[in-house]
Amino acid sequence: MERERGFTLVELMVVVLIIAILAAVAIPAYGRYAFRARRGDGQALLLRIANAQERFYATNNHYGSLSDVGFSAPATSEKGFYLATSDVASGSTSAQAFKAKATPQGAQASDACQALSISNAGVKLPAATDTTSNSNGNCW
Repeated sequence: MERERGFTLVELMVVVLIIAILAAVAIPAYGRYAFRARRGDGQALLLRIANAQERFYATNNHYGSLSDVGFSAPATSEKGFYLATSDVASGSTSAQAFKAKATPQGAQASDACQALSISNAGVKLPAATDTTSNSNGNCW
C-alpha cells in the first residue's frame, strides 16, 4: 500500500505553536522599539525650541514665549507625536529662565517615559539615567 503525501494535523499544530511563541516575544519588543524611535521626534522639537530660546536671549537679554521665538503655541513636532509648551520664569525685570516640555500624543501617549523636558540650564528630564522596564533604553 502506498503512503499518501502531506502534513498531519499534529505537524501543522506544532508549526502554529512555534509561530505563536515567536509572535508573543517579537510583538512587545517591536512596540517598545517603536516608542523609542518616535521619542526622537519630541527630543528634536525640544532641542529646536531650546536653540531658538538661546538665540532670542542673545538678542533680547531675556527668554521669550513660543510665539516670540517662532513657534506656535503649543508647538507640534514634525511627525505629530508630541506637543510642546514653554514656561518662562520671570525675574525682577525680565524672563531669565525657561523650561520647555513635550507631551506625547496619539500612538506615543502610552510611552513609559511620558513627557520630556529641557531647561535653559540644559537639564533634560526624565534624566538619561532614568530607565523604566518598558522604555527600551534611556528616555533621552
